[in-house]
Amino acid sequence: MEYRCVECGGRMTTLFVQYSPGNIRLMKCGNCKAVADEYIECEPIIILIDLILHKTKAYTHLLYNVIDPQAPSFQGLLWKSTFGFLLLDAYRSLFLERSKEEWGLSMSFASLLWRFQKMLMDVVFGNIMFLSTFLLSMRVLFSTFPRPLRYKDLLLAIFISSYFKMFLIAMMVWECPSVIFIIDLFVLSSNTVALKVITQSAMSRCIAACFSAHVVKFLVTQRCWSWELWNR
Repeated sequence: MEYRCVECGGRMTTLFVQYSPGNIRLMKCGNCKAVADEYIECEPIIILIDLILHKTKAYTHLLYNVIDPQAPSFQGLLWKSTFGFLLLDAYRSLFLERSKEEWGLSMSFASLLWRFQKMLMDVVFGNIMFLSTFLLSMRVLFSTFPRPLRYKDLLLAIFISSYFKMFLIAMMVWECPSVIFIIDLFVLSSNTVALKVITQSAMSRCIAACFSAHVVKFLVTQRCWSWELWNR
């Protein structure tokens, strides 16, 4: 596994030396002379707070020093992240649909089926266009990378950095549709920071790649809604 210093991004062969259970010594980076990864001794809640604050050091720790692309569990982690990403997107679409029209026991089966069809189209087709635009942008904007990157690495970075979608669960008790779009902006910014960390490229390129993918997804879902409404 290739570790990285969270301060300068330099390569590390090991991050700490363990003398006994609970007794470790953090290694220093040979490039910047700072502690390579201070998050090893931090509680998970501290790491989560720094991720929310969009600190590149926290993203470097997560994407390089925690996740191992060569581990047998990497494939399972990718599928779980994909499932969670789509599930939260489905809940987002369902909540927006409920905010437009009242749901109740008096709804007909045909009306209920139409709403779930709309939600499925939003989630599946919208994310197909999102990922296609993102990967196309990567090929256009990023001709070379400082290290070999697979599409799986990029997709996992995007799925994991979309953790802000979990805050959609709060909509179960606090119904405020406008908050959803604020969460979307946080997801966009988090994706941008994660892409910058994993590609070590200019922020402007990362913003362009993520922004174009999110815009295409938004336009496609809005187009799907208009088309369904027209044919209803």
